[in-house]
Amino acid sequence: MEKVLIKKSIDINAPREKIWHVLTDDALLRDWYNAFQAGSYAETDWKEGSKVIFRDSEGNGMIGKIAVNKPYEIISTEFQGMLVNGKEDTESQEANNIKGYFETYRISGTSNNNRLDIELDTSDEYADMFNNMWDKALQRIKELAENNNIQH
Repeated sequence: MEKVLIKKSIDINAPREKIWHVLTDDALLRDWYNAFQAGSYAETDWKEGSKVIFRDSEGNGMIGKIAVNKPYEIISTEFQGMLVNGKEDTESQEANNIKGYFETYRISGTSNNNRLDIELDTSDEYADMFNNMWDKALQRIKELAENNNIQH
């Protein structure tokens, strides 16, 4: 398996604070995570150095730590293993394959004219799948951030 870097961007007409809120608020995150799998969510406090578990409704997912958290600017996760049937796996070949992979979100711009850039390390095996899922996820993030009914 070859490592592939996926890069995506979307322009969002909302303040940075609101975009950040959509990225880190549990209820909103669960909404846009549906682009990956219904029922998916993250268990974390989002603080730099904290553990994060990205979990689906079947108890599978990925384990990592928050490598960078600069509010309203950048949040980055470094993956450290897998979650398989609710059990943490940091030793198998599959877990070792993703160790050191990153998922990073950057917000840039001014006032209500901002851009969200994401970068995701993945294997070539999953690149097409993640490309399609991220297109849907970014569109949903944009919709949520531009929704006037959502407060940050």
